[in-house]
Amino acid sequence: MTGIRLTAPAPGWAIDADVVVVGSGVAGLTTALRCAAAGLATVVVTKARLDDGSTRWAQGGIAAALGEGDTPEQHLDDTLVAGAGLCDETAVRALVTEGPDAVRRLIGTGAHFDTTDTGAIALTREGGHHRRRIAHAGGDATGAEISRALVEAVRSAALRTIENALVLDLLTDADGRARGVTLHVMGEGQHDGVGAVRAPAVVLATGGMGQVFSATTNPPVSTGDGVALALRAGAEVSDLEFVQFHPTVLFLGADSEGQQPLVSEAVRGEGAHLVDASGTRFMLGQHELAELAPRDIVAKAITRQMHLQGAEHMYLDARHFGAAMWEQRFPTILAACRTHGIDPVTQPIPVAPAAHYASGGVRTDLRGRTTVPGLYACGEVACTGVHGANRLASNSLLEGLVFAERIAADITGLTDGPRAGAAGGEAPEVHPAGSRALPLLTAESRTAIQRIMTKGAGVIRSAASLATAAGELEALGRTAAATAEEGGRKDAVPGVEAWEATNLLLVSKVLVAAARQREETRGCHWREDRPDRDDDTWRRHLVVRVDQDLLPVVRTTDSSAFPPVRPGDPADSALPAGLPNHPADAPEEP
Repeated sequence: MTGIRLTAPAPGWAIDADVVVVGSGVAGLTTALRCAAAGLATVVVTKARLDDGSTRWAQGGIAAALGEGDTPEQHLDDTLVAGAGLCDETAVRALVTEGPDAVRRLIGTGAHFDTTDTGAIALTREGGHHRRRIAHAGGDATGAEISRALVEAVRSAALRTIENALVLDLLTDADGRARGVTLHVMGEGQHDGVGAVRAPAVVLATGGMGQVFSATTNPPVSTGDGVALALRAGAEVSDLEFVQFHPTVLFLGADSEGQQPLVSEAVRGEGAHLVDASGTRFMLGQHELAELAPRDIVAKAITRQMHLQGAEHMYLDARHFGAAMWEQRFPTILAACRTHGIDPVTQPIPVAPAAHYASGGVRTDLRGRTTVPGLYACGEVACTGVHGANRLASNSLLEGLVFAERIAADITGLTDGPRAGAAGGEAPEVHPAGSRALPLLTAESRTAIQRIMTKGAGVIRSAASLATAAGELEALGRTAAATAEEGGRKDAVPGVEAWEATNLLLVSKVLVAAARQREETRGCHWREDRPDRDDDTWRRHLVVRVDQDLLPVVRTTDSSAFPPVRPGDPADSALPAGLPNHPADAPEEP
């Protein structure tokens, strides 16, 4: 424990549960439904409405070996190659072997996927996949359909939910075990203001941190709250330097900020071409899969072309699809493009990379357990080891499903892990002796952080750019501390905007610290001053915690395998049956 918490009023209300799940995407709602089905009193806390997280923005689909001729082994191979040598193979094996049945259970929950004329699940390809294994819904509205099905299931099960609630900090007992969370309900619903949900099992499913950057595909709620909470609670995070920039985001102008419209990789999977202003395809010869290379390779290729040609963007050309295909297969993307004055039926789409997905996060084992007892993490907020240095397209929704089920099994006692225990017992201290409140940043600091991170730690990084970013972030923190000592200012008082900005600062500092230490280019971490991949030195994970002053403390693992999350625990070694061992070294990217 750091002993540091966000500055906030003491909770004015509290409720008790067996499990509190923070987040309402595919990871959070799947965990909650499984725990509730096992008879545990389960509460879901979500920052906006139940369907407002990143899941509903997912366009392309969910990857699983569901098609004829496809196998988990082939899915595993593609995942390991995309991860650039840093995937935890045991975690990937769990993902690809348990994934197909998890998707079928999702269908049983009520999700409707697109089908072929014969009634089979329609499958497409995306970057890094050698087979069609991406199940989709509504053409390009897969996340929205999954979210709809899970939200309906949660409401049908009458799960207790607290919407419009920003989680603040972890509650712990005297032994440092998680005992619930404090949260602030934003003026709506049954509760209001700061309160607490007391529970012996806490599941973070808070999504990503794309709002660290000026332009992102993430919704405004993705401010890294879960990672920041975990760091203040003393948990370890890993691989935070590996932020995936999606190659094809609709270009709205060099100064455009906030959430940007995504142009799904599935568009390229169906045959769209990346071209420059002259119409020349530039991915040919750069990778065997051309436009369907892993995302980091495509994002780098687009960025290189932009720099070489002095251009602000490249183009995605799918005019050959015709109007009928655009309207049937990609209606969401078609509407978004037309809203911004681009008609993909008759015009190539201007695209450029933008922050999309955090491959790293709060470090967990294969049960979703973090280094803090009683605290679990699942989905984008977690680092299970599945994604390595670069997430394979459409593995994110699958990871949320598979590891949510594993977490629920651990909490409910269906694995060898202990059951979390019943609600009740001695209430945890909200402000333990010796804890101190963290000075808050002003609301305006959010924009400052985003611009610092975009310039210094964006698609292309260097020792100099990262050092500058670290210094500027540190200066923001010093300003907040000095302001607090002077008695505070009106715009730095506790509130959602100040809490979010403060979370963004902490996450940014840790990300930059890891990026500075990794002196190589690997996956979606691109150091222009260290352009080569260095397996001898850097085929390792960086594990970070923060000290009593919230300064990052970075250590390097001994190998590409993750150490156990609890001292004395054996490494996760139980492999799913039916898959051969894979060579230790993932193949080099062509």
